[in-house]
Amino acid sequence: MRDDLLTYLGLKDVLRQGWVNAGVESPESVAAHSWGMAIFALKLCPPELNLQRVLTLCLVHDLPEVVVGDLTPHDDCSTKAKDERAAMGQLAPEWVPLLDEYESQSTPEAVFVRSLDKLDMALQAEIYMGRSELDLSQFIESARAVLGDHPLLE
Repeated sequence: MRDDLLTYLGLKDVLRQGWVNAGVESPESVAAHSWGMAIFALKLCPPELNLQRVLTLCLVHDLPEVVVGDLTPHDDCSTKAKDERAAMGQLAPEWVPLLDEYESQSTPEAVFVRSLDKLDMALQAEIYMGRSELDLSQFIESARAVLGDHPLLE
């Protein structure tokens, strides 16, 4: 059990590859991204959704990246879903159904968590653009493709 917990903490050392590729200095880790989503969930979760389920999905949806790394749309993602599912099976087999739920977008909670994923990315891009000369508008536009004209993106 201790070794498993130490492995999960490895997510703190996996940098968000999109930020690395864009030239962001000291980019966030995948774990920091998951925390951002969880804090947004606490603040924004609609009452009709199961908050515990939403928080759980926020915290585990990227855990397989401890094994497979953080792939971006510019990488070969042809086996990403299969590789991440296998990684989750190694890391925490009991959480494979949660990963499946998120990937298939089969529940309102999973759909909401995907929105939080994009919202976190867009707002993080704003933070990075505010402290650098980088143009990260591509990340905001990517989020808009999922979120539409969500007022938090303004």
